[in-house]
Amino acid sequence: MNCPHAAAAHADRSKGPVVIDPMVQDLDGETARLREAGALARIDLLGVPAWAVTRHAEARRLLVDPRLVKDIGAWELWQSGAVTREWPLIGMIDAGRSMFTVDGAEHRRLRAKTSQALTPRRLEAIRPDIERFVDELLDALDAARDADGVVDLKSVFAQPLPMRVVGMLMGVDASQHAMLTQRYKAFFSMLTPQSERLALLAELDVFYTDLVREKAARPTDDLTSALILAQEGGAPLTEEEVVGNLKAMVAAGHETTIGLILNAVRALLSHPGQLEKVLAGEVGWDAVIEETLRWDTPTTHLLMRFATEDIAVGDEVVRRGEGVVVSYRAIGRDIEQHGGDADAFDITRPSPIRHMTFGHGPHICPGAALSRVEAAVALPALFARYPGLRPAVPDEEITKLPVMTQNDMAAFPVLLG
Repeated sequence: MNCPHAAAAHADRSKGPVVIDPMVQDLDGETARLREAGALARIDLLGVPAWAVTRHAEARRLLVDPRLVKDIGAWELWQSGAVTREWPLIGMIDAGRSMFTVDGAEHRRLRAKTSQALTPRRLEAIRPDIERFVDELLDALDAARDADGVVDLKSVFAQPLPMRVVGMLMGVDASQHAMLTQRYKAFFSMLTPQSERLALLAELDVFYTDLVREKAARPTDDLTSALILAQEGGAPLTEEEVVGNLKAMVAAGHETTIGLILNAVRALLSHPGQLEKVLAGEVGWDAVIEETLRWDTPTTHLLMRFATEDIAVGDEVVRRGEGVVVSYRAIGRDIEQHGGDADAFDITRPSPIRHMTFGHGPHICPGAALSRVEAAVALPALFARYPGLRPAVPDEEITKLPVMTQNDMAAFPVLLG
């Protein structure tokens, strides 16, 4: 959907915007164009103008700047009606009240409840469950091979794993996992008509509301019950706030982990010398995970923050009421932060890889540790079970899903060896 009136609001700016391709046909080229456009790049999101921050240092500053807020009410294009609910990306910005859409004291209150439900102790306690899920899915890979020995690593392994984990944490019955996966896949896809996307959001609201009411009546040892019952950190969460937190956490949590696992496998298979070092124990799996997070970020662009007053960034100024996108993939390739070889995948980088793929500041991703644990279990187990793992198609034939915010493959056909 194009918003010509919204585009006209920035028509007087000097340089043309970088158009963010909804079909994700050339992610490397788009990343390069964003970097070339400067630390703060003008972009076009399906006809809507915004800014994208593309450099590590500037992103660190902006992500802790209180003048940039999550409240959609601060967005001039929303206030004026130039952007409406018909814009396909609106559901990623106006997603209901949760820790992802508020700031300040209210954000701290909502986030504190979630932090209580995702403690290091809880994550360590579920590691055996993650290991069991991984073993079951590795068995499923072998059983799913076609007559030529090919199996889709995404649909059989990388996709169901994080949904099983987050479903277990939330107390969602396994029979509902496939439904949730399908709903979120359709919601994020740019091929889904907006009327269907809005209907999907309504369906998810009903699903999570029913779940929250069930857990409120009969609490168990799961994240949903913990959010409902948490008492510290201010007033208890309302039903709307618990629903909003769960809806966004499942979306961000499982999608990010899918991308992390698949991108790590793809990177290692296309860099066999580095894979050898990992399998020989010369380099740890933690280095693989962090370099993958930097080099091929699971989240491409994070939507969106809004300026409550003018903010200078280098030679540019974000005007009051304008929107700012955090372009994590461009940030991960920032040569000022990562050196002249920032475009290279290298798990042997001599210094710690200080990226910000999970964000920075108050809104840093609360599920980052969970995603890392899942990858740290899944990747070594995969290569230990199938040391002859290799792609079944040339790398250039692996296509991206038409999702503007997530770096996700449509499928990853492999041979198990």
